[in-house]
Amino acid sequence: MCGITGWIAFDHDLVHHQETVDAMTWSMAPRGPDASGVWVSRHAALGHRRLAIIDLAGGTQPMTVDTPHGPVAMTYSGEVYNFVALRRHLRGRGHRFRTDSDTEVVLHSYLEWGEEMVDHLVGMYAFAIWDGRCDRLLMVRDRLGIKPLYYHPTEDGVLFASEPKGILAHPAVEACVDHDGLRDIMLGVKTPGTAIWHGMQELKPGSLATADRGGVRETTYWRLTARDHTDDLDTTVARTRELLTGSVREQLVADVPRCVLLSGGLDSSTIAGLAANELSADGRRVRTFSVDFPGHTDHFARDSHNVSPDAPYVRIVAEHLDADHSDLMLDATSLSEPAVRRAVVQARDLPVGRGDMDHSLIQLFTAIRDHSTVALSGEGADEMFGGYWWFHDPVLRRSPGFPWLTAALGQTRQERAFLPPDLSTALDLPAYATERYREAVAETPSLDGEDSTQRRSRELLYLHLTRSLAGMLDRKDRLSMAVGLEVRVPFCDHRIAEYAFNTPWSFHTVDAREKSILRAAGRTVVPDAVLGRLKSPYPMTRDHRYVSALQEQVREALSQPDHDVFSLFDKAAATKAAYTDHDHHPNPHGHRAALEKFLDLQTWLDLYRPRLTL
Repeated sequence: MCGITGWIAFDHDLVHHQETVDAMTWSMAPRGPDASGVWVSRHAALGHRRLAIIDLAGGTQPMTVDTPHGPVAMTYSGEVYNFVALRRHLRGRGHRFRTDSDTEVVLHSYLEWGEEMVDHLVGMYAFAIWDGRCDRLLMVRDRLGIKPLYYHPTEDGVLFASEPKGILAHPAVEACVDHDGLRDIMLGVKTPGTAIWHGMQELKPGSLATADRGGVRETTYWRLTARDHTDDLDTTVARTRELLTGSVREQLVADVPRCVLLSGGLDSSTIAGLAANELSADGRRVRTFSVDFPGHTDHFARDSHNVSPDAPYVRIVAEHLDADHSDLMLDATSLSEPAVRRAVVQARDLPVGRGDMDHSLIQLFTAIRDHSTVALSGEGADEMFGGYWWFHDPVLRRSPGFPWLTAALGQTRQERAFLPPDLSTALDLPAYATERYREAVAETPSLDGEDSTQRRSRELLYLHLTRSLAGMLDRKDRLSMAVGLEVRVPFCDHRIAEYAFNTPWSFHTVDAREKSILRAAGRTVVPDAVLGRLKSPYPMTRDHRYVSALQEQVREALSQPDHDVFSLFDKAAATKAAYTDHDHHPNPHGHRAALEKFLDLQTWLDLYRPRLTL
């Protein structure tokens, strides 16, 4: 796992511009605390920051192979889980290897198959290969978009990096955000291929891009497709268990300490149980970590969707698996610290506004990093197996629009009351959201003859796998890599995604519950209490001192009336959020969300000083 950067320029000699590439590479330092490297030729410069996971001594990058017709160089981030089998195959075809790293296997896969190498890779990855034999750059991103990769075409080439900050470090790139960028910031739905920064694009999941003297061209090499599902129910459960077991086994491979993130829910408990089985074969215990807040269980207030605290179920799973378990206890003071918010916004390059849910996660990752370098997590299960409650609500199933937004904000799901009136009119979020939703639905593959229930279920799964999951994976990657922790996501294996997407909806709900197939597949490793637990979202602190601290910070900001934040957040709305009694607010969740969004926007503007084309 690493951070990568690069600059291709056909009208410049980049040998004379290494300090620029050094600056771009340095911006990726948190992603790769173990080593740094830069490779520079006349028209190509590649940078790399390394987090050593496999072959700690031999995986130095950028990695090159000299050929009679020019060098082939690569900067690579991620893990290819089938690298051992690929190396064996390539050796049989005459390739010789100097290291035990998956990096070298990927590079030799390119030498053997060219762009068609993508058909042979299984894992999470984003990488760039400069082919000096033909002066062409190839950029590749994994099928589900687990690892990020951004690029910015220039007049004579292209810039690229794992994160936008790597591109923004180039002196020719202005930190500018236009109306579409602001729309993505305010809407909160990640549109494939977009970046909020003007002129910048994100390489789409399952895509590759080439850059040569003719420009940059992006093509898709993988997408979800509709296929007939011929397995019966029992076979489907067994096949799902087999795919999950194989994914966990592959993702436990590392030359550094590993652990599992445990919430006490079905998803993370299944991963922990399968990992425990694999490790026990060698006499090892699974290491697990969870996050909690003082008094959270004792003062838990159940509502229609927050049905139970995590801690009791975490203990049940940890005891059931004989796990080496640790709880990270976080209080309101640490969660509300402006320095923590600053670290989160800088990690994500975005004012997302998730507040303590992100603040607690980055602190959890920081604590884990003292013990492990690799963590397995349960992201993706809800998107693949229909776990969210709105998959099963008849009204929300029929409602046009992104269902998670409708669930959170009601039928006026695209409105943002905190926007200044002029900006609200200019952005026209309802129209923008409607267009983005229609695009996603129109992309959804289907089979002839599918009934309306199956067709709508496919649309909902596709919306989540291509729009919602992208945001979840981006959050996981940015917050973990900000502290040099690699988080792997076994559910987000493209083979699992393809199988789950084509499993009949009647199988997904066969026991009149959400995630019926996953529950049945995990039955052998998950305690009964967790199998019967209703889904509960990621926990938020209920300590009133947290909201009070946010209000005090917003009141302080109101004393700076000329701050740019008031061009994005209505001053009257900020004042109301800062002075209204949260405990008696008719919409306490919305009130808290407004405070978080305001403070994130203020922090983001202070950090990046973007030019806003309002």
